[in-house]
Amino acid sequence: MIPSIHQQGSSTLGLLHYLYGKGTHEEHVDPHLVASFDHLAPDPGRDPSATKKDLAHLLDQPLHLLDADQRTEQHVWHCSVRAAPDDPILTDDQWADIARRIVAATGIDPDDGAGCRWAAVRHADDHIHIIATLVREDGRRPDHHRSGKRAQAEARLIEADYDLHRVAPGDGTAAKRTTSAERHKADRLGWDRAAREELRETVRRAVAGAASTDQFLERLKDAGLLVRTKVLPSGDLKGYTVALPGDRNGEKEPIYYAGSTLAPDLSLPRIQARFTTDSASPETTDSQRPERPTAPSAPAVARRTTAHAAWAALLVLDRSGDDGAAAAQISATGEVLDALAKTSALHTRDELRRAAWEFERASRSHTRAEFRHAQDLRRAARDLVYSGPAFGRGEDGAGTAMVLDTLVFLAIAAAHWHAQRQHAQQAEAARRAAAHLRAAYQQAAAEPLTLLRERGRRIAPSLRRHHATTVRAALPELAETVLAEPGWDALAATLADVERADHNPRALLAEAAAGRELDTADSVSDVLVWRLRRTADLPLCAPAQEATRANRPNDHMSVARTMPVPPASRAQRR
Repeated sequence: MIPSIHQQGSSTLGLLHYLYGKGTHEEHVDPHLVASFDHLAPDPGRDPSATKKDLAHLLDQPLHLLDADQRTEQHVWHCSVRAAPDDPILTDDQWADIARRIVAATGIDPDDGAGCRWAAVRHADDHIHIIATLVREDGRRPDHHRSGKRAQAEARLIEADYDLHRVAPGDGTAAKRTTSAERHKADRLGWDRAAREELRETVRRAVAGAASTDQFLERLKDAGLLVRTKVLPSGDLKGYTVALPGDRNGEKEPIYYAGSTLAPDLSLPRIQARFTTDSASPETTDSQRPERPTAPSAPAVARRTTAHAAWAALLVLDRSGDDGAAAAQISATGEVLDALAKTSALHTRDELRRAAWEFERASRSHTRAEFRHAQDLRRAARDLVYSGPAFGRGEDGAGTAMVLDTLVFLAIAAAHWHAQRQHAQQAEAARRAAAHLRAAYQQAAAEPLTLLRERGRRIAPSLRRHHATTVRAALPELAETVLAEPGWDALAATLADVERADHNPRALLAEAAAGRELDTADSVSDVLVWRLRRTADLPLCAPAQEATRANRPNDHMSVARTMPVPPASRAQRR
C-alpha cells in the first residue's frame, strides 16, 4: 500500500472538482465519500442534494477562525492511498478505516479532539484520495511535519493488519516517482514511458564507464538529448539539465530536468565522484582514447574482462568489511548492466534492460560509495561500450553467457549485502534484477552450451570416465548431482580443454566450486563450466579437436572429432 502526499494547494473546491470528476481519461468510476472528519459530511457523489461547494465550504470553515492576514494560501492537504495490483478489492468500510488511520498518523486528525477537517473520496477500486484543510478546529496549525514518512510507517502496519502486499520500507534514496500528469502526457503522446523515466535511463547509460565530465556530456548529446549546463563565475561547471526534444510545455519550450531530480545519484557532483582514477588508469576522453580493435572478437574480449572484474567485485561483497568499497562495487555493477543492455544481442537485450532498470534502485543507498575501489568494474563498463555490439554468435554469445553467469551471483550478493544492513528496497530490487539476469543468461547460453554439450557427448567413453573420476575426486559432495545434470556433457568438454591447456583439472575444479556458493545455481555444472573457462583463460567456445591421452590403448580408435557440426550436417543426420 502506497500513500503519497501531494503538493499543497490553494483551492479546496478545485481539488474536489477533480476527485468527483470523470478523470483525465474518464477513469473515475462512481466517485463517492467513504469517510470524513465527522461522519456527516455531504457526499456530492451519492447525495443528489449535496454539491461540491457544500463540501468545500464545510471543510474550509476553520479558516474563518483566523484573521485574513493569518491565513496561508496553500491550505489544502492532499494524500492518495493506493493498494497493490495483487491486493484484494477492499470495501468502503475498510477504506474508511484506512483513511482514519492515515490522518491520525500524519497529524492531520490526531486523537486529541481538535484535528483538521478532512474527507476521503473513492473513485476507483484500488485507491482513495484524502483532502484536508490545514487549520485545526481550535485555529492552530496541525503538526504534520514529515507526514509522508509517518504515512508510510502506518501503511506498513495496515498491510499487516489487512494481509495485503508488503511494501519494503524506503530510506529516502529512491528516485522521484513519475507524476500522474507525466504518465497521462506519455499516454497522450503515444510514448512507452514518461519523459522522466526515459531521461533517467538515458543519463544512466551515459554515465556507464564515462571517464570525464566532458565525455559524459558528449554522450548525452550523442543520445539525442537536449543538454544545458550551468557554469559558476569561476568557470567551473555547477550542474546540468536534460530534456527530450519532443517533450515541450504549453509555450512549446523543452521541459528540462536537473540530474538530481531524475535520481539522487545523477546530480553532477555525484557523477563526478565516479571519475576517480589511479595511476594505472589515467583519465581519457573519447578523442584521446586509442582506437579499439573492431574485430568480431572484441566484444568477447570485453566480456571476458568484465567477468573477471565482476568476480573480483563479488569477493569484495562477500569478504570486505569496508562498506564504502562494497557500495562502490554495487554502484559500478549498475554501470556494467547499463553497458551490457546497450551492446548485447537483441534476444537478450530486453531482459538486460529490465535487469539494469531494477538494479538501478539497488545501486543507491545512504552508504557513501568510494569509487576508487571500483575502477576495474567501471573500466569494464567502458570497454563494453567501446567494443561495440555483440551479435550473440560464437565467441560473443559465449562471452555474454560467461559474464551473465557471474553477474547473477553478484546481484544475489548485493541483495544479501543490502539485507544485512536493513536496506529493504535495495535488497528486493537486487533480487528482481537477478531474476532478469537469469532469464538473459538462459537466452545467451543456449547456443554455446549446446555446442559444448555436443562436443562432450563425442568424447571417447574412457575419457568421459576419466573426467567423471576427476569430478568425484574434486567435488565428493556434489559429484553425483553434477554427473546427473544435462550440463555434465559441457563440463566434460571443458575439463578436456583444461587438461589440454596443461592445467590441473582437479585443482581448478575444486577452486571453482569453493570460490562461491552454488546453492542458488540452477545448474551447478553450467556454473562450473563458465568458472573453469574464465579461471583457465580458455577459449569461450573452443572448436579444437579432442586430444587422445597418451599411453591409453585403443583411445585413438574411439576419440570422435569435436569440431561443431554445421547446421546443414546436423539436419541431414536427423
